[in-house]
Amino acid sequence: MKQFIKKLYYGDIPDAGSGTTPSNDQQPRTDWPLWEVFIRSKQGLDHKHVGSLHASDAQMAIENARDVYTRRQEGVSIWVVESKHLTASNPAEAGELFEPAADKVYRHPTFYNLPDQVNYM
Repeated sequence: MKQFIKKLYYGDIPDAGSGTTPSNDQQPRTDWPLWEVFIRSKQGLDHKHVGSLHASDAQMAIENARDVYTRRQEGVSIWVVESKHLTASNPAEAGELFEPAADKVYRHPTFYNLPDQVNYM
């Protein structure tokens, strides 16, 4: 008795009873890693965090981010970073973390006169 398994491609939605189940070499959708998405808009110079999504790899994350977060063609660049690679400071320890910078007032731009020709500073 032969069992026919329909092969699914990216973007296909399996119908109920198609007989397809993830094999050992495929990750089920629930195991896909979480990706953080950053978009640079046409008017901006920096990338801004716009949201998160699940994808199997970086290329799929970029394509999904394009489809979800730039539907109105407002972006010119997309960055995706797997969430497990991000590290954040603890807000409860902010005083200790930023204390060394408090005694370096010379780093504040109020001490410098910038020429009018300098933009984006």
